[in-house]
Amino acid sequence: MTREPPINAAIFGLEGPELRAAEAVFFRDCNPWGFILFSRNIETPEQVRKLCTDLRNTVGRNALIFVDQEGGRVQRLGPPHWRKAAYAFDFGELYRINPEYALRAIWLNFRLIAEDLRAVGITANCAPVLDLPVIGADPIISDRAFSRDPAKMIDMAQACISGLIAGGVAPVIKHIPGHGRASVDSHKALPVIADGIEDLSKTDFLPFKAFGAAGKSSTVASVAMAMTAHIVLSDIDDIHPVTVSKIVFDDIIRGHIGYDGLVMSDDLDMKALDGELTELTRRSLAAGCDIVLQCNGSLADMVQVAKGLRPLGGDSLRRAKLAETTAELQEEFDVNAGLEEYTALMTQLDS
Repeated sequence: MTREPPINAAIFGLEGPELRAAEAVFFRDCNPWGFILFSRNIETPEQVRKLCTDLRNTVGRNALIFVDQEGGRVQRLGPPHWRKAAYAFDFGELYRINPEYALRAIWLNFRLIAEDLRAVGITANCAPVLDLPVIGADPIISDRAFSRDPAKMIDMAQACISGLIAGGVAPVIKHIPGHGRASVDSHKALPVIADGIEDLSKTDFLPFKAFGAAGKSSTVASVAMAMTAHIVLSDIDDIHPVTVSKIVFDDIIRGHIGYDGLVMSDDLDMKALDGELTELTRRSLAAGCDIVLQCNGSLADMVQVAKGLRPLGGDSLRRAKLAETTAELQEEFDVNAGLEEYTALMTQLDS
């Protein structure tokens, strides 16, 4: 009886719009759990569709393929081939005018995004952002967030999540346990959050707790995947960023927040993390990440990550399988009617 090869706990990017022979060999041998695409990988619908097929062929299974398609300034598939989607902030403004219209517009927007993604073979979207931006914080989150208010954020995020899942696309909530207070961009440096856990529990943690504790005290559906914030919570662990902090994972993410879904690291290439990639990979997995994410497309860097990987097993494998199921079903949807209704709702912002 032939045994299935182990699946390694990684999501990798790739260099360009076509799969290179060396990348194909590496992915075949490494067998990562999934892949992620960026603007450098995207040209036309036909090209993206072929790339997704080629990536899945390297591992011989229907692996999840991720993208960041929030809308606004974080949108990897854009004009002229794909619709320019609104900023999360725009929906927050509509919610202020008419919450019912806003929730419907959000659902339609992300249902339309899901249709675009599934049409080319992409089955997971790193959205929505649940970070609550504060005045004076670095603008890296700002207009990517629906609201600064936890209750309103939860309400609008639920509409986003429902729209994606209805379209057969698995959502990823980010950046657990909350990046909104960061005074620097974690792509460039390591943010330190000095606020006490008691205060964070009343604000930043609430959206993640809502979607992570479903079936306990939450009134919304749980979400199967979350991405870490590369931040230091100095009240809990004043040395290690969340992504490599077992204390934060045990006490906050799995403990206080109660999140039992799959947790992936944010990109290991970001400047917020210090150290070489093999060691960062080992430290992230040892801390509590189920999956590591490495995005820059450098084959040499992917090899370094691979040296620190381990196969998915135990709770991490259970969580990964559950995450995969959220992208299995795509409900019927009239795209033209949906776009027409969405456009009419968004005109309320101009009135």
